[in-house]
Amino acid sequence: MAELYNSAAPKKATNLSINSDLLRRTRELNINLSATLERALKEELSKHEAAQWVEENRAAIKSYNDFVEQHGCFGDEFREF
Repeated sequence: MAELYNSAAPKKATNLSINSDLLRRTRELNINLSATLERALKEELSKHEAAQWVEENRAAIKSYNDFVEQHGCFGDEFREF
């Protein structure tokens, strides 16, 4: 499976605007903003990539599901459960 992003790429400074109370409370708890944002962005990127994969493979998935509906799963005759 291809890597989602280059985790070895250098860090880049950026400006963000977030809710001031959220920022205050986060800082009070010493939550690492950069690490938290990176985790959240990685999760969002992963969701987007998964949705894109499903869309790109929608026809193949439908074809397989139609086949299974008509003929059953591969190896059904060997199942013992």
